[in-house]
Order: sequence, then structure tokens, then C-alpha cells
Amino acid sequence: MLPSVDISRKNWNLFSFLLLLFSGLGCAFFSVSCVTSVIDVGLIGPEIEGAELIGSAQCQLCHPSVHGELETAVHANVGFFNQDTGMDHRCESCHGAGSMHFATGGNIAFIKNPGKDPSICMECHLDKKMAFNLPGAHPLIEGKMSCTHCHEVHTGQAIPDRGHGMTVQDQACYGCHEQQSGPFVFEHEAMREGCQFCHDPHGSPNDKMLVTRNANLCLQCHLTELSDTTIQIGGASHSGLMQMGTCWTAGCHEAVHGSNVSPKLRF
Repeated sequence: MLPSVDISRKNWNLFSFLLLLFSGLGCAFFSVSCVTSVIDVGLIGPEIEGAELIGSAQCQLCHPSVHGELETAVHANVGFFNQDTGMDHRCESCHGAGSMHFATGGNIAFIKNPGKDPSICMECHLDKKMAFNLPGAHPLIEGKMSCTHCHEVHTGQAIPDRGHGMTVQDQACYGCHEQQSGPFVFEHEAMREGCQFCHDPHGSPNDKMLVTRNANLCLQCHLTELSDTTIQIGGASHSGLMQMGTCWTAGCHEAVHGSNVSPKLRF
């Protein structure tokens, strides 16, 4: 017999909150784990009224190049096979049942396109859904961009620019942020670490999608030395400067990505 637990009225609210929190996390984990395996009860896909599942083989007839590359894609593991019929429904797992789309010769009104409707992607990527609703985020929710602006979903690892190194991934950022790409006469060494060293590409509680608030971002790399009277950073006193704003807004180091005129990245 389990020992009885006396939960006082004082602690009941805390107990209830923790119970709800862990229950929610468990549900979220279960929902994600279910749709990332090629199983009979995997991701069914967005609903298309009146349409029925027809299998990826039918999709291949009109989309042979996409279907051929899909075998290399991490998204090939998202979806399901019908174990009773042996049919592959991976395309329909993200695009919806394809019978009406196929019967009408490819009418786009009868198929879903995650490239234009990111809510389909967010059925699996719940953490990114929350990130895009944070104060600092790319304008995905506003409809000004889509997941496919940065991710190739039909081939490879869906990593930006189909690469694995940070410098290769940065090319996806530079497609829009060309001014930040350089080259610069005086580089900021942090750029070698990649854009994601300072920015969360999906969303952040901080302005400009920064991973850390205010000057604390810079102080992760730039050693601070304390004396009896001053705060030394880079061999210079910053005691008064630290109160004027962030390193890039206080009139000191505005060119945080690199400069062509100042080794101190002042402008």
C-alpha cells in the first residue's frame, strides 16, 4: 500500500500547477513522437473536404523529381504507410489527401502547400510555433515569409542551404540580410561562429531575436575585469559606458557585424 500524502491547502495550488505542467509536457512529447515515425498511425495530414487518400505513387506521376529526392530527406520519416494495404502516404501526410487534386489534373485548390501555410509545419514543430509568437521573431505568423524561405523540405536534412557547417547555413540568412554578409575590412570574429551564435532564427523574447538580452550578449565573449574603481573590457574602462545602453546602441560599436573603417567596430 502506498503511503498517504497530506497535501495542505497552502501547497495545493503549487501541486496542481506542477501536475498540469508535466501532463502538458507529456502530451506534447507524445504527439511529436507519434508523427515522426513511419508507422501505420502516423501523421494523417491536413484535412481536405471530400478528398481521399490515394498514395504517394500517384503523386510521383506528376512530381517525379520531388518524389525521387524525397528518399534522401529527413521528412521522408514523417508520415505513414498503411500496413494493411502497403500504400505509402508520406506526401499526403503534409499535403493532405490527394484524390481531388489528382482527379482535377493538379488543381491547387484541392491540395495543401506547407510552403504557403506554415501552420501545417507547426503541427509537428510545436516548439517553433511557440517561438514565432515571441516578441522578437521572423514575420512568419504575419504571412511575410514561409518556412521554405529557409528550409528545403523535400531533400536532405532540411538545414538551410542543404549544408551542415555554420557558414553554409548562414547563406540562408544572407539571402535577405545581404548587408550583414560582408566581407568587411575589420571583421567581427563572432561572425565566424554563425548567425545563430547571437540570433535565434525562429524567435526570442529579446529584440532582434537575440539569444541574450542587452550587453550580456557581448560579455559572453568579451572578458570583463573588475578593479576597485572601474570595469575594464578590452583594456578600456567601461564603467560609465555600460549605463548608456547596449554595446551597439550607446554610440560605441554600432557595426556589430563588421566595419570597413573602424577596428573597434564603432561605425
